[in-house]
Amino acid sequence: MLTNKQWQRYADVMMWALQTARKHRFKKNEVVLLRYDLPARPLAERLQAGLLEMGAHPVIRAMPTPTMETDFYRMAAPRQLTFSPPGEETLLNHLNGSIFLFAPESITHLSGIDPKRIGRAALARKPLRDILDQRDAQGLFGWTLCMVPTPELARQSGLTLPEYTAQVIKACFLNRTQPLAHWQEIYSNAVTLKRWLNRMDVLTYHVMSEKTDLQITPGAQRQWIGLSGHNIPSFELFTSPDWRGTQGVYYANQPSYRSGNYVEGVRLEFKKGRVASAQAVQGQTFLRQQLAMDPGASRVGEFSLTDRRFSRITKFMANTLYDENFGGRQGNCHIALGSSYSDTFRGATTDLSPNKKKELGFNTSALHWDLVNTERKRVTARLRGGKTVTIYENGQFCY
Repeated sequence: MLTNKQWQRYADVMMWALQTARKHRFKKNEVVLLRYDLPARPLAERLQAGLLEMGAHPVIRAMPTPTMETDFYRMAAPRQLTFSPPGEETLLNHLNGSIFLFAPESITHLSGIDPKRIGRAALARKPLRDILDQRDAQGLFGWTLCMVPTPELARQSGLTLPEYTAQVIKACFLNRTQPLAHWQEIYSNAVTLKRWLNRMDVLTYHVMSEKTDLQITPGAQRQWIGLSGHNIPSFELFTSPDWRGTQGVYYANQPSYRSGNYVEGVRLEFKKGRVASAQAVQGQTFLRQQLAMDPGASRVGEFSLTDRRFSRITKFMANTLYDENFGGRQGNCHIALGSSYSDTFRGATTDLSPNKKKELGFNTSALHWDLVNTERKRVTARLRGGKTVTIYENGQFCY
Protein backbone atom coordinates (compact mmCIF):
# COMPACT_ATOMS: atom_id res chain seq x y z
CA MET A 1 0.00 0.00 0.00
CA LEU A 2 1.06 3.64 0.07
CA THR A 3 3.71 4.84 2.50
CA ASN A 4 3.03 7.70 4.92
CA LYS A 5 4.96 10.05 2.63
CA GLN A 6 2.91 8.96 -0.38
CA TRP A 7 -0.38 9.41 1.51
CA GLN A 8 0.65 12.98 2.35
CA ARG A 9 1.77 13.66 -1.22
CA TYR A 10 -1.61 12.36 -2.40
CA ALA A 11 -3.38 14.73 0.00
CA ASP A 12 -1.24 17.64 -1.24
CA VAL A 13 -2.13 16.80 -4.85
CA MET A 14 -5.83 16.64 -4.01
CA MET A 15 -5.76 20.01 -2.24
CA TRP A 16 -4.06 21.49 -5.32
CA ALA A 17 -6.69 19.85 -7.54
CA LEU A 18 -9.59 21.20 -5.48
CA GLN A 19 -8.29 24.74 -5.64
CA THR A 20 -7.40 24.46 -9.34
CA ALA A 21 -10.86 23.11 -10.19
CA ARG A 22 -12.67 26.20 -8.89
CA LYS A 23 -12.80 29.38 -10.98
CA HIS A 24 -12.53 31.65 -7.94
CA ARG A 25 -10.25 31.24 -4.94
CA PHE A 26 -11.60 29.60 -1.82
CA LYS A 27 -12.34 31.88 1.11
CA LYS A 28 -12.26 31.14 4.81
CA ASN A 29 -15.40 29.63 6.34
CA GLU A 30 -16.60 28.11 3.05
CA VAL A 31 -18.12 24.61 3.11
CA VAL A 32 -16.41 21.58 1.53
CA LEU A 33 -17.98 18.12 1.38
CA LEU A 34 -15.50 15.25 1.85
CA ARG A 35 -16.96 11.85 0.89
CA TYR A 36 -14.95 8.66 1.06
CA ASP A 37 -15.17 4.89 0.90
CA LEU A 38 -13.88 3.30 4.09
CA PRO A 39 -10.55 1.99 2.66
CA ALA A 40 -9.64 5.60 1.80
CA ARG A 41 -9.67 6.68 5.46
CA PRO A 42 -5.89 7.44 5.62
CA LEU A 43 -6.31 9.94 2.78
CA ALA A 44 -9.58 11.33 4.19
CA GLU A 45 -7.91 12.04 7.53
CA ARG A 46 -5.11 13.99 5.87
CA LEU A 47 -7.54 15.92 3.70
CA GLN A 48 -9.68 16.92 6.66
CA ALA A 49 -6.56 18.40 8.21
CA GLY A 50 -5.74 20.18 4.95
CA LEU A 51 -9.23 21.65 4.70
CA LEU A 52 -9.13 22.86 8.29
CA GLU A 53 -5.75 24.45 7.65
CA MET A 54 -7.24 26.15 4.57
CA GLY A 55 -9.94 27.67 6.81
CA ALA A 56 -12.81 25.64 5.32
CA HIS A 57 -15.65 23.87 7.13
CA PRO A 58 -15.32 20.17 6.19
CA VAL A 59 -18.52 18.13 6.03
CA ILE A 60 -17.44 14.48 6.37
CA ARG A 61 -19.48 11.60 4.93
CA ALA A 62 -18.56 7.93 4.70
CA MET A 63 -20.10 6.24 1.67
CA PRO A 64 -22.42 3.20 1.99
CA THR A 65 -20.74 -0.21 2.11
CA PRO A 66 -21.47 -2.72 -0.70
CA THR A 67 -23.98 -4.48 1.57
CA MET A 68 -25.75 -1.22 2.39
CA GLU A 69 -25.87 -0.16 -1.26
CA THR A 70 -27.14 -3.56 -2.42
CA ASP A 71 -29.83 -3.63 0.28
CA PHE A 72 -30.95 -0.13 -0.70
CA TYR A 73 -31.51 -0.94 -4.36
CA ARG A 74 -32.97 -4.37 -3.52
CA MET A 75 -35.32 -3.37 -0.70
CA ALA A 76 -36.25 0.29 -1.22
CA ALA A 77 -39.89 1.01 -2.00
CA PRO A 78 -40.51 3.46 -4.89
CA ARG A 79 -40.68 6.49 -2.58
CA GLN A 80 -37.58 5.35 -0.70
CA LEU A 81 -35.73 4.91 -3.99
CA THR A 82 -36.28 8.55 -4.96
CA PHE A 83 -36.14 10.03 -1.43
CA SER A 84 -33.97 13.08 -0.80
CA PRO A 85 -32.95 13.60 2.87
CA PRO A 86 -34.13 16.78 4.62
CA GLY A 87 -31.49 19.45 4.37
CA GLU A 88 -29.75 17.94 1.34
CA GLU A 89 -30.89 20.69 -1.03
CA THR A 90 -29.96 23.34 1.54
CA LEU A 91 -26.47 21.88 1.91
CA LEU A 92 -25.88 21.79 -1.83
CA ASN A 93 -27.09 25.35 -2.23
CA HIS A 94 -24.40 26.42 0.25
CA LEU A 95 -21.64 24.02 -0.84
CA ASN A 96 -18.39 25.55 -2.10
CA GLY A 97 -16.31 22.44 -2.73
CA SER A 98 -16.42 18.66 -2.91
CA ILE A 99 -13.82 15.89 -2.74
CA PHE A 100 -14.72 12.25 -3.40
CA LEU A 101 -12.32 9.41 -2.56
CA PHE A 102 -13.30 6.27 -4.48
CA ALA A 103 -12.00 3.07 -2.84
CA PRO A 104 -14.52 0.29 -3.56
CA GLU A 105 -14.56 -2.96 -1.66
CA SER A 106 -16.69 -4.38 -4.49
CA ILE A 107 -17.51 -3.23 -8.03
CA THR A 108 -19.83 -6.10 -8.95
CA HIS A 109 -22.23 -6.17 -6.00
CA LEU A 110 -25.01 -4.46 -7.98
CA SER A 111 -24.85 -6.91 -10.88
CA GLY A 112 -28.04 -8.62 -9.68
CA ILE A 113 -30.00 -5.38 -9.30
CA ASP A 114 -32.46 -4.31 -11.99
CA PRO A 115 -30.71 -1.41 -13.81
CA LYS A 116 -34.07 0.36 -14.06
CA ARG A 117 -34.10 0.77 -10.26
CA ILE A 118 -30.60 2.27 -10.32
CA GLY A 119 -31.64 4.52 -13.20
CA ARG A 120 -34.76 5.67 -11.34
CA ALA A 121 -32.67 6.72 -8.35
CA ALA A 122 -30.18 8.50 -10.63
CA LEU A 123 -32.98 10.43 -12.33
CA ALA A 124 -34.33 11.50 -8.93
CA ARG A 125 -30.92 12.86 -7.94
CA LYS A 126 -30.39 14.80 -11.16
CA PRO A 127 -32.00 18.05 -9.84
CA LEU A 128 -29.50 17.95 -6.95
CA ARG A 129 -26.61 17.56 -9.40
CA ASP A 130 -28.03 20.47 -11.38
CA ILE A 131 -27.70 22.69 -8.30
CA LEU A 132 -23.97 22.00 -8.14
CA ASP A 133 -23.58 22.49 -11.91
CA GLN A 134 -25.15 25.93 -11.54
CA ARG A 135 -22.91 26.84 -8.61
CA ASP A 136 -19.89 25.58 -10.55
CA ALA A 137 -20.86 27.79 -13.50
CA GLN A 138 -21.07 30.77 -11.14
CA GLY A 139 -17.59 30.06 -9.76
CA LEU A 140 -19.01 29.31 -6.30
CA PHE A 141 -18.23 25.59 -6.32
CA GLY A 142 -15.31 23.35 -7.25
CA TRP A 143 -14.99 19.59 -7.14
CA THR A 144 -12.38 16.90 -7.52
CA LEU A 145 -12.10 13.16 -7.03
CA CYS A 146 -9.54 10.38 -7.00
CA MET A 147 -9.20 6.66 -6.50
CA VAL A 148 -7.45 4.68 -3.77
CA PRO A 149 -6.29 1.15 -4.73
CA THR A 150 -8.15 -1.77 -3.17
CA PRO A 151 -7.82 -5.58 -3.47
CA GLU A 152 -11.14 -5.66 -5.36
CA LEU A 153 -9.96 -3.22 -8.05
CA ALA A 154 -6.69 -5.14 -8.45
CA ARG A 155 -8.51 -8.47 -8.74
CA GLN A 156 -11.01 -7.24 -11.32
CA SER A 157 -8.23 -5.72 -13.44
CA GLY A 158 -6.14 -8.90 -13.36
CA LEU A 159 -3.27 -7.31 -11.43
CA THR A 160 -1.77 -7.97 -8.03
CA LEU A 161 -2.40 -5.29 -5.41
CA PRO A 162 1.29 -4.13 -5.52
CA GLU A 163 1.09 -3.90 -9.35
CA TYR A 164 -2.16 -1.98 -9.17
CA THR A 165 -0.85 0.37 -6.49
CA ALA A 166 2.27 1.03 -8.57
CA GLN A 167 0.06 2.27 -11.45
CA VAL A 168 -1.70 4.71 -9.09
CA ILE A 169 1.59 5.95 -7.65
CA LYS A 170 3.08 6.53 -11.11
CA ALA A 171 -0.08 8.11 -12.53
CA CYS A 172 -0.31 10.66 -9.71
CA PHE A 173 3.48 11.25 -9.46
CA LEU A 174 3.47 10.08 -5.84
CA ASN A 175 6.88 8.50 -6.40
CA ARG A 176 8.33 11.97 -6.95
CA THR A 177 9.56 14.19 -4.14
CA GLN A 178 7.63 17.15 -5.61
CA PRO A 179 4.54 15.77 -7.37
CA LEU A 180 2.93 19.21 -7.64
CA ALA A 181 5.76 20.38 -9.91
CA HIS A 182 4.96 17.57 -12.34
CA TRP A 183 1.26 18.35 -12.25
CA GLN A 184 2.00 22.00 -12.96
CA GLU A 185 4.11 20.97 -15.97
CA ILE A 186 1.34 18.75 -17.37
CA TYR A 187 -1.16 21.53 -16.70
CA SER A 188 0.95 24.06 -18.65
CA ASN A 189 1.40 21.67 -21.60
CA ALA A 190 -2.34 21.08 -21.69
CA VAL A 191 -3.02 24.83 -21.79
CA THR A 192 -0.85 25.06 -24.91
CA LEU A 193 -2.67 22.18 -26.61
CA LYS A 194 -6.11 23.55 -25.76
CA ARG A 195 -5.21 26.94 -27.25
CA TRP A 196 -4.05 25.20 -30.44
CA LEU A 197 -7.24 23.13 -30.72
CA ASN A 198 -9.52 26.05 -29.92
CA ARG A 199 -7.96 28.28 -32.60
CA MET A 200 -9.27 25.93 -35.30
CA ASP A 201 -12.63 26.57 -36.93
CA VAL A 202 -13.71 22.94 -37.17
CA LEU A 203 -16.80 21.64 -38.95
CA THR A 204 -16.28 17.94 -38.19
CA TYR A 205 -13.81 15.54 -36.59
CA HIS A 206 -13.21 12.13 -38.15
CA VAL A 207 -11.97 9.28 -35.94
CA MET A 208 -10.48 6.30 -37.77
CA SER A 209 -9.07 3.08 -36.32
CA GLU A 210 -9.33 -0.61 -37.18
CA LYS A 211 -12.92 -0.86 -35.92
CA THR A 212 -14.00 2.80 -35.63
CA ASP A 213 -15.10 5.17 -38.37
CA LEU A 214 -16.91 8.00 -36.62
CA GLN A 215 -17.78 11.56 -37.49
CA ILE A 216 -18.19 14.06 -34.64
CA THR A 217 -19.62 17.55 -35.10
CA PRO A 218 -18.21 19.96 -32.49
CA GLY A 219 -21.03 22.44 -32.97
CA ALA A 220 -21.19 26.18 -32.42
CA GLN A 221 -19.58 27.96 -29.47
CA ARG A 222 -17.60 24.93 -28.27
CA GLN A 223 -14.18 24.67 -26.71
CA TRP A 224 -11.76 21.93 -25.67
CA ILE A 225 -11.12 21.70 -21.95
CA GLY A 226 -9.35 19.30 -19.59
CA LEU A 227 -6.72 19.01 -16.87
CA SER A 228 -8.79 21.38 -14.78
CA GLY A 229 -8.22 19.68 -11.42
CA HIS A 230 -11.58 17.92 -11.46
CA ASN A 231 -10.10 14.42 -11.71
CA ILE A 232 -6.84 13.05 -10.35
CA PRO A 233 -5.31 11.72 -12.46
CA SER A 234 -6.52 13.50 -15.58
CA PHE A 235 -4.65 13.71 -18.86
CA GLU A 236 -7.53 13.88 -21.34
CA LEU A 237 -8.65 16.87 -23.38
CA PHE A 238 -12.30 16.84 -24.33
CA THR A 239 -15.29 18.72 -25.66
CA SER A 240 -19.05 18.22 -25.66
CA PRO A 241 -20.12 18.04 -29.30
CA ASP A 242 -23.40 18.82 -30.99
CA TRP A 243 -24.93 15.38 -30.58
CA ARG A 244 -27.05 15.80 -33.71
CA GLY A 245 -24.02 15.50 -36.00
CA THR A 246 -22.71 12.13 -34.76
CA GLN A 247 -22.53 9.60 -37.60
CA GLY A 248 -20.83 6.26 -38.16
CA VAL A 249 -19.39 3.43 -36.08
CA TYR A 250 -17.61 3.59 -32.73
CA TYR A 251 -15.94 0.60 -31.09
CA ALA A 252 -14.85 0.45 -27.45
CA ASN A 253 -12.17 -2.24 -27.24
CA GLN A 254 -11.48 -1.54 -23.58
CA PRO A 255 -13.81 -3.29 -21.09
CA SER A 256 -15.99 -1.28 -18.73
CA TYR A 257 -17.60 -1.79 -15.33
CA ARG A 258 -20.82 0.09 -14.65
CA SER A 259 -23.36 -0.41 -11.84
CA GLY A 260 -21.80 -3.77 -11.06
CA ASN A 261 -21.99 -4.97 -14.65
CA TYR A 262 -19.05 -5.96 -16.86
CA VAL A 263 -19.35 -4.86 -20.48
CA GLU A 264 -16.85 -5.68 -23.23
CA GLY A 265 -16.51 -5.17 -26.98
CA VAL A 266 -19.11 -2.43 -27.41
CA ARG A 267 -19.96 -1.53 -31.02
CA LEU A 268 -22.27 1.43 -31.59
CA GLU A 269 -23.63 2.64 -34.90
CA PHE A 270 -24.89 6.23 -34.95
CA LYS A 271 -27.42 7.63 -37.38
CA LYS A 272 -28.62 11.23 -37.19
CA GLY A 273 -26.96 11.60 -33.79
CA ARG A 274 -28.55 8.63 -32.05
CA VAL A 275 -27.44 5.07 -31.47
CA ALA A 276 -29.25 3.05 -34.13
CA SER A 277 -27.54 -0.25 -33.37
CA ALA A 278 -25.75 -1.47 -30.23
CA GLN A 279 -23.86 -4.72 -29.74
CA ALA A 280 -21.49 -5.98 -27.08
CA VAL A 281 -19.43 -9.16 -26.83
CA GLN A 282 -20.43 -9.30 -23.16
CA GLY A 283 -23.11 -7.30 -21.34
CA GLN A 284 -25.29 -6.51 -24.36
CA THR A 285 -28.58 -6.58 -22.45
CA PHE A 286 -27.23 -4.16 -19.85
CA LEU A 287 -25.85 -1.90 -22.61
CA ARG A 288 -29.25 -1.63 -24.24
CA GLN A 289 -30.94 -0.99 -20.90
CA GLN A 290 -28.58 1.92 -20.27
CA LEU A 291 -29.28 3.35 -23.72
CA ALA A 292 -33.00 3.33 -22.87
CA MET A 293 -32.57 5.16 -19.52
CA ASP A 294 -33.86 8.44 -20.96
CA PRO A 295 -33.96 10.20 -24.38
CA GLY A 296 -30.39 11.53 -24.03
CA ALA A 297 -28.79 8.22 -23.05
CA SER A 298 -28.41 7.11 -26.68
CA ARG A 299 -26.63 10.33 -27.70
CA VAL A 300 -23.05 11.54 -27.29
CA GLY A 301 -22.25 14.04 -24.55
CA GLU A 302 -18.43 14.00 -24.69
CA PHE A 303 -15.58 13.39 -27.14
CA SER A 304 -12.12 13.00 -25.63
CA LEU A 305 -8.47 12.35 -26.58
CA THR A 306 -5.56 11.43 -24.28
CA ASP A 307 -1.92 12.03 -25.24
CA ARG A 308 0.30 9.07 -24.32
CA ARG A 309 3.17 11.47 -23.52
CA PHE A 310 1.22 12.75 -20.52
CA SER A 311 -0.26 9.56 -19.07
CA ARG A 312 1.73 6.91 -17.19
CA ILE A 313 -1.24 4.53 -17.12
CA THR A 314 -0.41 1.39 -19.09
CA LYS A 315 -2.80 -1.22 -17.66
CA PHE A 316 -6.54 -1.80 -17.64
CA MET A 317 -7.58 -0.65 -14.16
CA ALA A 318 -11.27 -1.64 -13.95
CA ASN A 319 -11.97 1.99 -13.03
CA THR A 320 -13.24 4.64 -15.46
CA LEU A 321 -11.17 7.43 -13.91
CA TYR A 322 -7.99 5.60 -14.90
CA ASP A 323 -9.22 3.80 -18.00
CA GLU A 324 -10.42 7.00 -19.68
CA ASN A 325 -6.91 8.41 -19.12
CA PHE A 326 -5.07 5.35 -20.47
CA GLY A 327 -1.76 6.19 -22.13
CA GLY A 328 -0.04 3.00 -23.22
CA ARG A 329 1.44 2.84 -26.72
CA GLN A 330 -1.45 4.48 -28.60
CA GLY A 331 -3.11 6.78 -26.08
CA ASN A 332 -6.90 6.64 -26.23
CA CYS A 333 -10.02 8.33 -27.41
CA HIS A 334 -13.36 7.94 -25.73
CA ILE A 335 -16.92 9.07 -26.13
CA ALA A 336 -19.42 9.36 -23.32
CA LEU A 337 -23.01 8.39 -23.84
CA GLY A 338 -25.33 10.77 -22.05
CA SER A 339 -24.87 14.12 -20.38
CA SER A 340 -22.66 16.87 -21.76
CA TYR A 341 -20.41 19.34 -19.94
CA SER A 342 -21.58 22.94 -19.78
CA ASP A 343 -18.05 24.27 -19.32
CA THR A 344 -17.21 23.22 -22.89
CA PHE A 345 -19.41 26.16 -23.92
CA ARG A 346 -17.25 28.95 -25.35
CA GLY A 347 -18.77 31.72 -23.29
CA ALA A 348 -20.12 32.37 -19.83
CA THR A 349 -21.72 29.15 -18.63
CA THR A 350 -24.27 31.27 -16.75
CA ASP A 351 -25.63 32.19 -20.20
CA LEU A 352 -26.16 28.54 -21.14
CA SER A 353 -29.84 28.22 -20.30
CA PRO A 354 -31.72 24.96 -20.91
CA ASN A 355 -33.18 26.43 -24.10
CA LYS A 356 -29.73 27.56 -25.26
CA LYS A 357 -28.29 24.10 -24.57
CA LYS A 358 -31.03 22.52 -26.66
CA GLU A 359 -30.50 25.02 -29.46
CA LEU A 360 -26.74 24.30 -29.58
CA GLY A 361 -27.06 20.53 -29.32
CA PHE A 362 -25.66 20.03 -25.81
CA ASN A 363 -26.98 16.69 -24.62
CA THR A 364 -28.93 16.18 -21.39
CA SER A 365 -29.27 12.85 -19.61
CA ALA A 366 -29.01 11.16 -16.21
CA LEU A 367 -26.42 8.87 -17.84
CA HIS A 368 -22.74 9.65 -18.41
CA TRP A 369 -20.88 6.51 -19.51
CA ASP A 370 -17.34 6.71 -20.89
CA LEU A 371 -16.48 4.07 -23.50
CA VAL A 372 -12.79 3.85 -24.39
CA ASN A 373 -10.93 2.94 -27.59
CA THR A 374 -7.17 2.26 -27.27
CA GLU A 375 -6.59 1.13 -30.86
CA ARG A 376 -4.04 2.85 -33.08
CA LYS A 377 -5.98 5.71 -34.60
CA ARG A 378 -5.94 8.89 -36.61
CA VAL A 379 -8.18 11.88 -35.94
CA THR A 380 -8.60 14.56 -38.58
CA ALA A 381 -10.40 17.89 -38.47
CA ARG A 382 -12.26 19.30 -41.48
CA LEU A 383 -11.99 23.07 -41.21
CA ARG A 384 -14.35 25.70 -42.46
CA GLY A 385 -13.00 26.48 -45.91
CA GLY A 386 -12.39 22.84 -46.84
CA LYS A 387 -8.92 22.11 -45.46
CA THR A 388 -8.39 18.87 -43.53
CA VAL A 389 -5.67 18.58 -40.87
CA THR A 390 -4.54 15.68 -38.70
CA ILE A 391 -4.82 16.61 -35.03
CA TYR A 392 -4.04 13.25 -33.40
CA GLU A 393 -2.05 10.21 -34.56
CA ASN A 394 -0.05 7.37 -33.02
CA GLY A 395 -1.31 8.22 -29.56
CA GLN A 396 -0.45 11.90 -29.43
CA PHE A 397 -1.59 15.30 -30.58
CA CYS A 398 0.10 16.53 -33.76
CA TYR A 399 1.02 19.95 -32.41
